[in-house]
Amino acid sequence: MTVATLPELRVTVFSDYICPFCYVGSERLEQLRDRFDLKINWCSLEIHPDTPPEGKSVTELGYSASQWSQLMAALVQMVEEDQLPYTAHEFTTNSRSALLLAESVKEEGADAFYPLHRKLFEAFFVRAENIGDRDVLRRVAAEVNICSHAVERAWEDERYEERLKQYAAAAHELNVAATPTFFIGRQRLDGAVPASALADVANRVVHTSDDPG
Repeated sequence: MTVATLPELRVTVFSDYICPFCYVGSERLEQLRDRFDLKINWCSLEIHPDTPPEGKSVTELGYSASQWSQLMAALVQMVEEDQLPYTAHEFTTNSRSALLLAESVKEEGADAFYPLHRKLFEAFFVRAENIGDRDVLRRVAAEVNICSHAVERAWEDERYEERLKQYAAAAHELNVAATPTFFIGRQRLDGAVPASALADVANRVVHTSDDPG
């Protein structure tokens, strides 16, 4: 079945490139492409805006040792189940520059955006690189052939800052408290839910005309 004949499915995702569960969630959502013509609205939501671009230790995020251990155990289980590459690291960073870059590259089309989207997750969660550093981001963008104009525009054009504000306002209005949060039609799923859960909701939405389009 070609993409043209697959049922269209509109999905909105609130996500951040420094959120490990967003990395997992993005890969799980991609599994639906074999069955649906996915139209995804990626809403960039900065989860740690107070973190400096040079990064800081994950111990400064405010989790107790037991909470962090539980989160990481859940993450490791997910990446092992999904056979995703992952490298543990002890730092986090500020994602704003990466999110602005993604917003700029959206305007270059899906063929530019999705390679960058995947490469940003890979840079942070597989190669343990600091994607708060704009020089790192320039190199990551070059790896997927993003033109330098689109890269520099990300940090110069105020439209992209405004988009981040709009996403934050929408998240507040919808009481989004977790990343990732998926909206498939009128159905909401919080967190890196199993791919089977995404598929079940997608099938239900398509076959009950719940997708408002």
